[in-house]
Amino acid sequence: MAIPVHVPRVNNNDDTVRVVELLCSEGQFVKSGQILGSVETDKAVVDVAADCDGHVLKVLQQPGATARVGSVLFWLGHAPDEMVPADLLPTASLADAFHKGRPTAKAQQMLEALGVDAAQVPATGERLTVADVEVWRAAGGQRIAMSVAAMPQAPETMPEVPGEAQDLNTEARGMLMTVKWHRDHAAHAYLEMEYDPKPWDDYAAAWARTHKMMLSPLMPLLAYRLVEVAVTMPRINATIVNDRLFQYHPVNLGFTVQAGATLYLTVLRDAQQMDAGRFIESMGTLQRNAMAHKLGANETSGATLAFSSMARWKVSRHIPILAPFTSLMVAHAAPRDTGRAVLGASYDHRLLSGFDVTQVLQTLIKPPA
Repeated sequence: MAIPVHVPRVNNNDDTVRVVELLCSEGQFVKSGQILGSVETDKAVVDVAADCDGHVLKVLQQPGATARVGSVLFWLGHAPDEMVPADLLPTASLADAFHKGRPTAKAQQMLEALGVDAAQVPATGERLTVADVEVWRAAGGQRIAMSVAAMPQAPETMPEVPGEAQDLNTEARGMLMTVKWHRDHAAHAYLEMEYDPKPWDDYAAAWARTHKMMLSPLMPLLAYRLVEVAVTMPRINATIVNDRLFQYHPVNLGFTVQAGATLYLTVLRDAQQMDAGRFIESMGTLQRNAMAHKLGANETSGATLAFSSMARWKVSRHIPILAPFTSLMVAHAAPRDTGRAVLGASYDHRLLSGFDVTQVLQTLIKPPA
């Protein structure tokens, strides 16, 4: 069975990337973890690696091409003669692939079950087939379609003040999609709780002394505590898709990193399998990679819940926007002049109640015993 290698999300604000180079060719045998190529945005270059051993069956993009995040970049196969299932066409040809002939009967049934219009799915032949729909879904097309469907269809009235319209850059388009998902899909809500930050400060200072750390690990320790809470309260590590609960198996913690003018949502995967020491070390590595604008594909996608802190800028209160397909983002802020601090949370009220989130915050404001 052919295996797709998708275009990675370099950071939370990009919906397209540019293909920089290809380090493999069709027919070549590659090993798991081998770098197949690289993509970039305005501020970062990311390597694309093979997820498994296999033969390169098909290359769908060439250096210099603009590719949509989630589209198929390569097809791999266990045998060199495996069939590629109705390849998604390169980005430049996508427009020609839409609005081809009507879907087959089975494809139409699948589209109706998904609630998707046939015009949103590229066809590779005269008729839109089930294979086309399946490949489109595997490449993240349904998520993109949900975002597009949520956008207003009628153009907005232009301002009366003189000016000129300009296209958004990739970061701004990505942020727009995130904000629209938050606005149009989540029943977004927010609550916060005041607490005395001294017990946490003391706990982090003691940890730093014990482990001979130069800097306080307060923020990563708080984030790790959130991972522990998610293990005992799996409902916060879930989302709603098509009016059904989608419970994630791993705890993939997304946390924000401001690197110059770029805001990344970096992702620490399978955080539930780590102890606190490994978590802090891994989080530090991700932060350094983000500051250098050099993040891997798995480090910028797949968040299942999230944590954000603006304490370094002395912000005492902020209300974060939910990352797509998550139900909770905890907001950590700096203490106020009174010495009290605020821990808040944006959450999806379709899945979580105020009581649920209050329980989370009540647990987080107290360091482990």
